Amino acid sequence: MTLPPQSLSTPHRRVDNTPLGIASMLASVLFFSMMNVLAKLLMDRFPVVEVMFFRSLFALLPVCLSIHLGTGFATTLRTRYPLGHMGRSLIGLTTMVAMFWSFHLLPLGDAIALNFAAPLFLTALSVPLLGEKVGIHRWSAVLVGFVGVLIIVRPSGDVLNLGAMVALGGALTNALAMIAIRQLSRTEPPNTIVFYFTLLTTVLLGLALPFAWVTPDPLSWGLLLATGLLGGCGQLALTRAYSLAPAAVVAPLNYTALLLAVTFGWLLWNEVPTGTMAAGAAVVMASGLYILHRETRRRVTPTKPLPPGDGD
Repeated sequence: MTLPPQSLSTPHRRVDNTPLGIASMLASVLFFSMMNVLAKLLMDRFPVVEVMFFRSLFALLPVCLSIHLGTGFATTLRTRYPLGHMGRSLIGLTTMVAMFWSFHLLPLGDAIALNFAAPLFLTALSVPLLGEKVGIHRWSAVLVGFVGVLIIVRPSGDVLNLGAMVALGGALTNALAMIAIRQLSRTEPPNTIVFYFTLLTTVLLGLALPFAWVTPDPLSWGLLLATGLLGGCGQLALTRAYSLAPAAVVAPLNYTALLLAVTFGWLLWNEVPTGTMAAGAAVVMASGLYILHRETRRRVTPTKPLPPGDGD
């Protein structure tokens, strides 16, 4: 994806507020965890496409409210990079399909744990797509992380089982979405990126909805509404967390989602986590945290120029 042209608007200034950033990240994790539970419940009765459509449609409510209370629609909807938003939305839609499908195929804790492979894919893809140099430390962390992934999927007796492949595919496209957002955020405000992603995914899913429709009853309508509201609030809280505090502070808090996923899976579906799943998840999380540590150190600590071909 090519970089967007430089915007002529006034650059955004970030105001640090670490305690509020931490609170926003924890709120985001809670919102998304509850959304995942409702999505898994709904997909026992409704097609994945229908659940995703209403997740996107109803998420527009909190997103539009945030825009209205913020800079307003005239400012937020202005963009000089529409194709970038379309590409990001297609990648994000693929991620959403894979994640929701994996919730249906796997225990919730396993699906979330495998999704944590996204930072590992991001590190590997940053070399060809962003031109970043990755050295032996981060490559080693990636390899260790993939060992953790194999530990998680191995208890089924088949590393290539469908649920694991779908979850890992979602982690891969999630990494691609992170790269797309990183490029768009050079000129696009966070609310602009969130709005166009939510709008475009709603339109695209709406085109497929007539081919996969089951009429909801009143209770299901309420659950579908709650799924969308939780997803929209989670996205806004996540964006706000990264705008208020350094990534090194708030990103590790995302791993609390695994604890919530395991807890919900245990209470609602009697999905008791295995020792190998816990061990694999620990390896994946440790690898991701180490990559975050090296990335933060590389960007913050002044160092001498690296020789050609060298990296962190």
